[in-house]
Amino acid sequence: MSTDSPDFIQATRSSYDAIAQDYSERFPDVLGGRPLDLALVGAFAELARTVAPAPVADLGSGPGHVTAGLHALGLPVFGVDVSPRMVELARRAHPDLRFHVGSLTSLDLPDGTLGGITALYSIIHVPDEHLPAAFAEFHRVLVPGGHVLLAFQSGDEDERLHMTERFGHEISLDYYWRTPETVADHLTKAGLRLHARVMREPYEEEKRPRAFLLARKVT
Repeated sequence: MSTDSPDFIQATRSSYDAIAQDYSERFPDVLGGRPLDLALVGAFAELARTVAPAPVADLGSGPGHVTAGLHALGLPVFGVDVSPRMVELARRAHPDLRFHVGSLTSLDLPDGTLGGITALYSIIHVPDEHLPAAFAEFHRVLVPGGHVLLAFQSGDEDERLHMTERFGHEISLDYYWRTPETVADHLTKAGLRLHARVMREPYEEEKRPRAFLLARKVT
């Protein structure tokens, strides 16, 4: 990761490097035991297969469980995460898959090469002013007809939370809780047509509703 990256990328990288091991143990699989989440990922996989053999990128791949799940569904997929430590853990857990360090707002990929993008709970660390750049990158690297699946915590109002400690580690991490309407508007402005919008209530220990948006690059 370049040292001239925006401050929020540097802070997010350092924070997840610090908590990577604890996070991986605490959340071994963000989709496990949640049938609706799994069904939506499965629907994305079916759509992504229509533009095969273009690969899928799992952005904000963390420990790699979503990447591995997409691979198990038959997709050519690789993971990208801002945290080198997370990438290290993902490679160790899934040695047959490819993971590399990268940023949502500046993907090291050629134009028009991806058949799909998943970004599950990763845009929550992207500030409002950088979200258009992230979605512009999604549009740039997708082939026409390529699909995007987003998941993020939501609420009645757009909010920001700053955390300085997690799992006993000192961090500096911002969380942005947005409404589905806000994110859908950004997707549309980036040239990604909204295909589906799903909201579900918190499950077990979760505190906020989860929003899922499925979009498609049309041109």
